[in-house]
Amino acid sequence: MNNVPRSNRKHITIFGKTNSGKSSLFNAILGTDTAIISDKEGTTTDPVVKSMELIPYGPIVLTDTAGLFDKTELGEMREKKTIEIMERTDFAIYTIDVNDYDGLEYEKLKNLFEKYKIPYIVTITKSDLLGEATIEGFLRLFDNACTVSVNDRNSVGDFKEMLARLLKESENEDENLIRGLVEEGGNVLLVIPIDSEAPKGRLILPQVQMIRDCLDCGIRCCVTTVEGIKKSLEEYKRIDLVITDSQVFKKVDEILPKDIKLTSFSILMARQKGDIKRLTEGVKAFDELDDGDTILIAESCTHTKNHEDIGTVKIPNGLKKVTGKELNFEFSNGHDYPEDIEKYKMVIHCGGCMMTSREMRARIRKNEEKSVPITNYGITLAYISGILERSIEILR
Repeated sequence: MNNVPRSNRKHITIFGKTNSGKSSLFNAILGTDTAIISDKEGTTTDPVVKSMELIPYGPIVLTDTAGLFDKTELGEMREKKTIEIMERTDFAIYTIDVNDYDGLEYEKLKNLFEKYKIPYIVTITKSDLLGEATIEGFLRLFDNACTVSVNDRNSVGDFKEMLARLLKESENEDENLIRGLVEEGGNVLLVIPIDSEAPKGRLILPQVQMIRDCLDCGIRCCVTTVEGIKKSLEEYKRIDLVITDSQVFKKVDEILPKDIKLTSFSILMARQKGDIKRLTEGVKAFDELDDGDTILIAESCTHTKNHEDIGTVKIPNGLKKVTGKELNFEFSNGHDYPEDIEKYKMVIHCGGCMMTSREMRARIRKNEEKSVPITNYGITLAYISGILERSIEILR
């Protein structure tokens, strides 16, 4: 359970005013003193993030944020960082100290939750210091509220059980990578090249996740390199779908009979975590590129680059060759996604295996708001290889 990557965990974030009991609740849920607690306002300056298992729900990421509505210059910077976290929050806990409650400020945050479509629970903290009449009066103010006292182990236990239940109820069952594309009992061939980009002794996350998702759906999968494709086709009498690493799209397309469906890990990751329709439409921008246009290439992780790197080498070189244009490229990594994306002609995003689906969709929404086309690595490499239509046929 501890090895589940953060991108595959539900992200739970605690919001609230300064000194509303956020950090105390954070520590109580974890059962450790991870966040610093103080009576002094603004103790939490940066988000504190911790992975854990919430029984009986499963693996989550819990985040404690800086206090909202601090009117100082530093407070505004902290608040901006807190708001950014909403883009990757799956469920929110809004803490309230009844002795410092402001209805207008609550409405502001409620509107943000609704804007980002984040389910949430209002949590009245320090309930051991309040009378029943006070608690009942405040509970009536909200559609979804509860109380908790971090000084009462039973209260914290009840809160965690309730949180697990609410998380389960609020889930939109994420599509796994393969469900709906191949029927139960079908056969899938996974093509995984072993080159200088391949991590020694292990597979990358999309490959591992695909194997697991096939098992969950009752689908048989065979794993091979490019060199082993022909032999695999001979041994398997029926292959329903071949899924390949995008960088060997062209080689696999040339080997594979045209009646066998073909796509990539990156394209299926985009289907699961993003808006595949929007990402597919974004590829049309390649036909409108001019000399001097600047393209942003965005990755959700940081890794050592080499001469075969997809984002910094293969895609830029491939696009220049296919379009015949002299293009400029800029790069972003991790959670640092530019606010001024309107300065780019388009954005090419990685598959997003290290991001939550909510964060990926938030980025797509930003591009849509700024009218900047966005596509992803897999779709781009299929375009460069001249096999875009074949690679997305399975999604129609």
